[in-house]
Amino acid sequence: MVRVEDLYDAAERAGLLTPVVVGAATVHCAFRAPDETVLDGLALSRDYRIDYPAARLTLAVGDTVEVGGHRYQVRDVRAIGDGSEGRAWLTRL
Repeated sequence: MVRVEDLYDAAERAGLLTPVVVGAATVHCAFRAPDETVLDGLALSRDYRIDYPAARLTLAVGDTVEVGGHRYQVRDVRAIGDGSEGRAWLTRL
């Protein structure tokens, strides 16, 4: 059986993941920064988020992470699927 961590390891080796620094630890995560339409379509805003293996990282609302030299604060955290992955929505500081 393939574990979620194995998939993240393969994605990291393929260069598909981004290093995320949390405290003294660095975890490779799927970082996304898609544009989101706000104000009834009058403006665009970035909706930053990361997906990560739950066994390697535990995040809570208010935590601070660093991605690509920029600091972000966690504003929401949810489990994905069976709980082996997490998704955190971020606000750039």
